[in-house]
Amino acid sequence: MLAFDTIRTLDNIGFRSDRRSFPGFTKSDTPRTVTLPPRAATRVDFETGDLLSLSSPAGGNGLKLLAFGPTGETALQMLGLSETARIGAYAFDSRPLAGWVAAMGGEAANAWACAAIAPSDEAIVVQSSAACTVWVVNVEPAETLVSGEALGPVVMSHQPARPSSLRLPPPLGDVKDEFTVSRATARAYELAAGDLVQIIDVDGQQCSDFMAFRSDGLERGRELLIDGTATRSMVRRSYPGPGLFDKFFDQDMRPLLNVVQDTCGRHDTFGLACTSRGYEDRGFPGHINCSDNMSYALAPFGVARRVAWPAINFFWNTWVDPSSHHILTEESHSRPGDYVIMRAMDNLVCVSTACPDDIDPINGWNPTDIHVRIYRPHSLIRRAVAYREKEDAPMSVSQESAFHPRTSVLTEHFAPARDLWAPVSYPAVGTLAEYWACRDAVTVQDMSGLRKYDIVGPDAERLLQRAMTRDISRLAIWRGTYTLMCDDTGAVIDDGTLFRMGDSLFRWCCGSEESARVLDELARELGLQVRINAMGGALPNLALQGPRSRDLLRKIVFTQPHVPGLDQIKWFGATIARLGDREGAPFMLTRSGYTGELGYELFCAGGDAVAIWDAVMEAGAEFGIQPMGSAALETIRIEAGLAAAGREFAPGVDAFEAGLGFAVDLRKTEFTGKAALERNAEEPRRVLKGLRFEGDDVPHHGAPVLLGERQVGVVTSATRSPTLQCAIAMARLAVEHSANGTSLEVGQMDGRMKRLPASVTDIPFIDPQRKRARA
Repeated sequence: MLAFDTIRTLDNIGFRSDRRSFPGFTKSDTPRTVTLPPRAATRVDFETGDLLSLSSPAGGNGLKLLAFGPTGETALQMLGLSETARIGAYAFDSRPLAGWVAAMGGEAANAWACAAIAPSDEAIVVQSSAACTVWVVNVEPAETLVSGEALGPVVMSHQPARPSSLRLPPPLGDVKDEFTVSRATARAYELAAGDLVQIIDVDGQQCSDFMAFRSDGLERGRELLIDGTATRSMVRRSYPGPGLFDKFFDQDMRPLLNVVQDTCGRHDTFGLACTSRGYEDRGFPGHINCSDNMSYALAPFGVARRVAWPAINFFWNTWVDPSSHHILTEESHSRPGDYVIMRAMDNLVCVSTACPDDIDPINGWNPTDIHVRIYRPHSLIRRAVAYREKEDAPMSVSQESAFHPRTSVLTEHFAPARDLWAPVSYPAVGTLAEYWACRDAVTVQDMSGLRKYDIVGPDAERLLQRAMTRDISRLAIWRGTYTLMCDDTGAVIDDGTLFRMGDSLFRWCCGSEESARVLDELARELGLQVRINAMGGALPNLALQGPRSRDLLRKIVFTQPHVPGLDQIKWFGATIARLGDREGAPFMLTRSGYTGELGYELFCAGGDAVAIWDAVMEAGAEFGIQPMGSAALETIRIEAGLAAAGREFAPGVDAFEAGLGFAVDLRKTEFTGKAALERNAEEPRRVLKGLRFEGDDVPHHGAPVLLGERQVGVVTSATRSPTLQCAIAMARLAVEHSANGTSLEVGQMDGRMKRLPASVTDIPFIDPQRKRARA
């Protein structure tokens, strides 16, 4: 592996010597805390003297610890523990553990030796006597997960014995080479076809310029390098991300690299590296710059010097101002340890910099280091992007759903759905055929990205009655309701379906983690005896939608006499069922969905997901079942007039303006946001209505709705309706111009140069009485 550093003086750069002296930056020896939901497993790499703290505030008895030495041998003794049990591969989501064992050269196993621990409110602490790898597993039977009797998550905290000089994420595969690009320098290196390169922002908020050349081109005296224009044209995006359209191309439109993982997501990928002239024009002659550093580093490979180098500007936060169209920049979004991983698609010569800019917010006014890792081609690093519940929450990378073994053989078109990859469409079927299958027959869709929480305890109803806009006291066992959570201004925080599964047991299926945080804060504020259990990825679910969905379920559903049978479940009803007979895989079955059609949802344990998918597909063959992705669902939900977060409801939009007033019960004595909603209900300024267009041009989200030259509304969601054979949209309109039949226009091309005529109508656009869903 050849590598060349630039040799440049740093004397004329005024950065501080240690970024960690800045307030607000986390020191490298800070404990890493993780909440582990039921049936989940996580890995911790231990050094000698490291501490691991384990507790279960909500109660639990399914905690297991596994430990492995450098060659894969059992190493429980290094934690002062002994083998007290064996854990089966089906007792938890064992895919991460099994994949790690395989990557380390171990053999597949049906069970592993482990130590069983019973954590409590008081933390249990273990310490390692030598370096080892520990897997923490929160085991819980599938039956208790489905029935809502889950015992709650485990909170674990890893405290390193020695602070590290570099805050680097653990290696993800077989490391071929790694090195640090010191601040204000650049380094050139070679990648063989198939190698993976990981560019790591060590301390956070540090820009790193990157460029790559085909090795065979340089040997022929031709510089075939990443071309911004070709790349943007080929991927039709400003920044390639992990997924189907994820590549960087050269000027001949041949791919050089594809993006495998990205934990930051905010980059300027087609700007220039900083130049000498850029500093000179601002009064800093002689300032070190990335373009010169790149030229010096690339010179040994025969690359001609350039005054200004085009580059992929990783971790540089830029955007285009919508009014002035100027390119603006601010401090980076990257955190310490954020990274981008790319796979070389040919033999390449690459260069990476650690930008020296200390006079702009690009590097937080304080340049630091970049670290580069190169992995061998056989390293099993899957596609992923970062997911954070909140901006300051710990990062997790996107996971594969429990149904992925089946969906992945049908499509490669996935997109992030919170922390999971979700199918967008199935090419062999096509989005339009998926749509018609849902309208005329039956479809199955992986909806595992839905958030699920169990609210348990003697004060569970009291908490939910205070937090939700519906009257929860009227909700019977095995019944559900669509409801909202609002803030004190009446703006919708989250929407979802709440099911009552016992006197003091509820399951909240919603769109985001924010509502769970609000519930937790409200419970503490009111001093209530209740706990909110996050199910995480422990309860994957399928949506079975369409007029033949009940016929399909009749072939596979078994229920006990003490719970509602399939034909007894009314709209928004629920039950506990099994696959085939009393010994079959258990799942929670609800009559709900996001399509406006007759439909059901199945919630199961991860270990049973594939079996349930197979049973559904086999039973549905005679009814013409098709898998459906998120693209077809988007069209169907707009036709059905169903609201979406960030579209119909968003900060500053109350429940009535979002078209969700039907889910607000103002007869309740008290709930968060009631006073504001009562006030707004009397004199609403804006309402959500439908727009039906004369043609097939579909306006974009946020397009202005115009009456003459005055804007009177905004488009929230739009699509072309295959049923109505025209474009439709939901729009938030001023009440003065919201009467049915009112003629309005939607502005395109800056809102003025092109107008789309439309007439105001009610929503839903199809089946306004919801007769199909109630059938």
